[in-house]
Amino acid sequence: MAVGLGVDIVSLDRMERVLARTPSFARTVFTPQEQEYCLSKANPARHFAARFAAKEAVGKALGVGILWEGMKPSLIEVVNDFRGRPCIKLHGYAAQVAQEQGVIDVPISLSYTHDVVVANAVAITRESQVEKEKRKDVKAELAAQFRQARSILDDLGSQTAAGVEDVADAEASSQEVSDRE
Repeated sequence: MAVGLGVDIVSLDRMERVLARTPSFARTVFTPQEQEYCLSKANPARHFAARFAAKEAVGKALGVGILWEGMKPSLIEVVNDFRGRPCIKLHGYAAQVAQEQGVIDVPISLSYTHDVVVANAVAITRESQVEKEKRKDVKAELAAQFRQARSILDDLGSQTAAGVEDVADAEASSQEVSDRE
């Protein structure tokens, strides 16, 4: 199934202090594209904090963290898809770790409050996708069986209705004969 689940929370105040105190932090931890994105926002610290929390959550979901031997935070990149939704792009050792574990996707969720940012990540494997497809097949099979059973019941219902009409017609004919006599 899934390799793992990762969650991380980052204080906005703390991120603001780190960015002010250590200007090299952003260059070390974030890719140039992430830096450009965050700096283009009205509150860059909030966006840096969200991306940092996402990196931590992804590292945890992969089971290695972001400071594991060979792992660096910049190898886990947060990008936005065509809808603006945050997605993960893995590079170098992070991509290798994911590949070795059969990870095919790492969806993330980011949430903000006035004080903190929280990120969640789930490492999804090929195996979990196969299991998902099996469940879809079972559901499709059950739906087909239900449709078939419903069709049989509908046919029986129409046959029963026709039989009832035949009986009613026979009784009506019998009544007409009795009335004539």
